[in-house]
Amino acid sequence: LHLFSFLDKSSRKNLGRTCHKLLEVFQDPLLWSLLNFHSPAELKKDNFLLGPALKHLSICWYSEQVKVCNIEDWMKNNFQKDFCNRHENTVSDFLLEVCNRCPNLLSLTLSGCGHVTDDCILLLLKNCPNLKILKLENCVRITDQTLEAVTLYGASLQTLHVDFCRNITQFGLERVRGKCPSVMLRAERSANMIPDNKPEKKVMLQKASRKLAQL
Repeated sequence: LHLFSFLDKSSRKNLGRTCHKLLEVFQDPLLWSLLNFHSPAELKKDNFLLGPALKHLSICWYSEQVKVCNIEDWMKNNFQKDFCNRHENTVSDFLLEVCNRCPNLLSLTLSGCGHVTDDCILLLLKNCPNLKILKLENCVRITDQTLEAVTLYGASLQTLHVDFCRNITQFGLERVRGKCPSVMLRAERSANMIPDNKPEKKVMLQKASRKLAQL
């Protein structure tokens, strides 16, 4: 187990293929208390195990491709939509597996996961009652609904980061501060960013701007 702990996930899997004894080590839950992923594609590789031993999970995607996922759905062209369709549910489906199989999760970090929704975080808070650290960065679909879920189901939460989540509002942040004063809350730029506007709202804003210009 000590030797395996120095290897990345793929190297562990390759070593586990060499003999039955090392395969048993690869399948030992003690080896999988910490998981780090650097892209949605890594979540589909069969080179790790999910189970109650998992305590710390990180999915951080810093590629330039993240910018495509951050574009509002109604503004994406066909090429961008096709790109997103390939992995739109990948992270969410993986987190559902975590909800079902990893009840002892203590910390979760998501960065650049532009398709993760409030509903997904809500389920995770419900199913992982021991969660102490939740860090969300550049997750554009996260809204005040996630903050509301924190006040309802984040009893064990000690640290909450919602950095560069453009659809978080100051009202939602103040609500968390009021109801969960013991939580260390950080929201770098979130409430100061321009939130998404649905097409009908954008049209109304454009009409209002034209009227003001005419006046």
